[in-house]
Amino acid sequence: MNTEPVYIIKADGTRELFDRTKLEDSLRRSGTNEKEILDIVSEVSDGMTPGMTSHDVYKQAFGLLYKKNKPVALKYSLKRAVMELGPSGFPFEKFVAEIFNNMGFETLTGQTVKGFCVEHEVDVVAWNKEKLIMVEAKFHNQPGVKSDLKVALYVKARFEDLSKVTFNYGGKERKLDEGWLVTNTKFTTTAIEYGSCQGALRMIGWNYPPEESLRDMIIKAKMHPLTCLSSLEGREKKELLQRGIVLCKTVEENVEILEDIGLTKEKIDKVLLEISLL
Repeated sequence: MNTEPVYIIKADGTRELFDRTKLEDSLRRSGTNEKEILDIVSEVSDGMTPGMTSHDVYKQAFGLLYKKNKPVALKYSLKRAVMELGPSGFPFEKFVAEIFNNMGFETLTGQTVKGFCVEHEVDVVAWNKEKLIMVEAKFHNQPGVKSDLKVALYVKARFEDLSKVTFNYGGKERKLDEGWLVTNTKFTTTAIEYGSCQGALRMIGWNYPPEESLRDMIIKAKMHPLTCLSSLEGREKKELLQRGIVLCKTVEENVEILEDIGLTKEKIDKVLLEISLL
């Protein structure tokens, strides 16, 4: 067993001492059992070399987990899969809208709405009988990038302008009830402190808040993005995303879409099996 301390290079370029407990925790959160965790972490630790990146560690762990437990491996890859919704932010906006749809809201994406002072482009507008919510969906396609204080300040200022006027969604005149800032990565500490202090801005990050984070919402609602699927090639995923399809569930409910993009029956069966494992 490798007992020498090894530094890895994080996504933001900084060096960090490899901490096997972090790897254990990430595997545990995805549902990996304790024996599998012990085996995987031991094998990854034994193969650690100086200069390895956090992505190298992830790839090794994912490969080992995929051999042992495919359904759990697909959940373990969830964060990377959401990041693959890029490079543009539009598929992520669509993905966030689907989460609200699952919660019983009607939604529209890419709305231009007039505030008290100026017009604003709102990524997602969601409403039901009780609430009108507007969402800024902040997408990052690099894991080391965080949404900082400037982002929180900017988004809150926009929602303050929008909260001063009345809108017509759901067939009735109504005021904005909530403003959300949703990101697929993390917030900086100061952004969280500001959001917590202000209270009027609901902030949802990959692992924030500790309960009801974006990750929790996806798993609870079984809203897995189609980019989770290893049975689809990058080109095929891209074509589905360009058609406005972001969820595994949508693919399963509309199998003819897979035929439309040229998949064989054998490959379609593999895709559907992988979705059922999720």
